[in-house]
Amino acid sequence: MSNRVLRGSGLGGVSFEDDRGVEFAPRQMITYDCPRGHVVEVTMAHDAEVPAIWECPHCGSEAARSTGEKPEPKQEKPARTHWDMLRERRSISELEELLAERVQLLRSGEIGPAHLHRTRSTGKRSA
Repeated sequence: MSNRVLRGSGLGGVSFEDDRGVEFAPRQMITYDCPRGHVVEVTMAHDAEVPAIWECPHCGSEAARSTGEKPEPKQEKPARTHWDMLRERRSISELEELLAERVQLLRSGEIGPAHLHRTRSTGKRSA
């Protein structure tokens, strides 16, 4: 196994191949302007989809294309609330039925805190 490895070469080392006869893919230079005055030039493939915003390597803020092209607004889903998720699982009639059952149990004193229970004899709340 050791006879297959070139001595003196390592990861990230110098390549022993030359680039004679290699034809590079067509490229384009894209320029971005940072709001803090930095100019960012990025080399991309000619057929690459060019983003309208690029992170500035100097300050980290969002640099926009120097051509003035604006990014498309993102389609964001509205936040799902507890009610939305509940409605995915139950219909209104089922929810009304469950509510009636729970109210009956609460009024009968089977569930809930003791200070909300009614006494059976006088109909008043116990203290």
